Amino acid sequence: MKVRSITCFFDPSSPAGASQPARLAEFAQTASTRIQQAGYEVETVRLATTPFPLQLKSMEKQAAVELAQSMEQQAAACHFTYLSLGPAMPLAPASYELIPAMLAATRNTFFSGIIAAPHGGISMPAVHACGRVIADSAALEPNGFANLRFTALANVPAGVPFFPASYHKGGRPAFALALEAADLVEAAFKAEGELLPALKHLRVSLDEHAAALEHVAAELTANQHISYIGLDFSPAPFPQPGCSLAGGMEAAGVSIGKSGAVAAAALLTQVLDEGKWKKTGFNGMMLPVLEDAVLAQRSSQGALSIQDLLLYSAVCGTGLDTVPLPGSATADQLSAVLLDVAALSLRLSKPLTARLMPIPGKAAGDPTAFDFAYFANGGVLALNAQPLAAPLAAADSIPLSPHRRLPAQR
Repeated sequence: MKVRSITCFFDPSSPAGASQPARLAEFAQTASTRIQQAGYEVETVRLATTPFPLQLKSMEKQAAVELAQSMEQQAAACHFTYLSLGPAMPLAPASYELIPAMLAATRNTFFSGIIAAPHGGISMPAVHACGRVIADSAALEPNGFANLRFTALANVPAGVPFFPASYHKGGRPAFALALEAADLVEAAFKAEGELLPALKHLRVSLDEHAAALEHVAAELTANQHISYIGLDFSPAPFPQPGCSLAGGMEAAGVSIGKSGAVAAAALLTQVLDEGKWKKTGFNGMMLPVLEDAVLAQRSSQGALSIQDLLLYSAVCGTGLDTVPLPGSATADQLSAVLLDVAALSLRLSKPLTARLMPIPGKAAGDPTAFDFAYFANGGVLALNAQPLAAPLAAADSIPLSPHRRLPAQR
């Protein structure tokens, strides 16, 4: 297991905002050293801010580009690996239109766009706007890679340490840990021959690692003006043997993309629910198609679909992540996919994201050809989507409440 990121959160508009990145960089360096002394490799340190529309005085493109470039330079000078400027917001509709230009002007800065929130329902203008962001951003680089740095957010609160979903709610600076722990899932099922002992093995392993990391976190925040907001133990994979969450599911006795895999996902997320650590972010099944070697292989074999990934999200996955799609995908087709993600998130009362990656010149079934350490190349998934029609397409907002179980009959 590794720490994927020590993610620090701050508000650039606060009275001490200008000095915060340097202070947080010093804290992150100390945290990295202490965590490594506890036996864990730290892959990156990251910086996330309050939503960028709150930092802009106007929604002009040039102002937005200058903000993104300035903040990226500041983060790099403080040795943060990546920066997140948070989401475009329905209350600032023009903010969505700024994101492709901000992506084009930066290299290590991430963005997102809110499409659904618990009290606001689904914002259809935001759904359509995010579909356009994805379609427009696909053309920024020959392989569609710019969309790695954008995701749509459905019911996602502040404080997620995994990018691109990270943003700060404001107030006191904070930090959280994003964990790369898919190897613990594989190890548990390979160590035990039966289901219940394997789940217990995994539960004990997660709690032991969490306790060790939270002990370090408590020491780090003693007498510090920074809050510890928790661990995100979504078992993120890495594209190398032994660190595949899909491989862990298959070690439980199922095949990804086949019947039975939903049950495996449900069992694993139940273990995460039972964990005793302070939780922030998703703490769910993280199945990024291009970051998981087994998922990438199944996509290249034609065994995986968007519908499969949505089913796993319905039992507490984290949504659609690094999903390679045909370059011909239109904004209207992408919006239909985003609407499904938004509806699931509100009815299930859980955070979900959609990081969709149309690849110019590629069709369904074609192999991907990324040269990126965090990716395993797979196959482009078919996009079984049509543009939305009225009345859904013309709606302004769609109110959705969480599903409530009926009382037991007597």
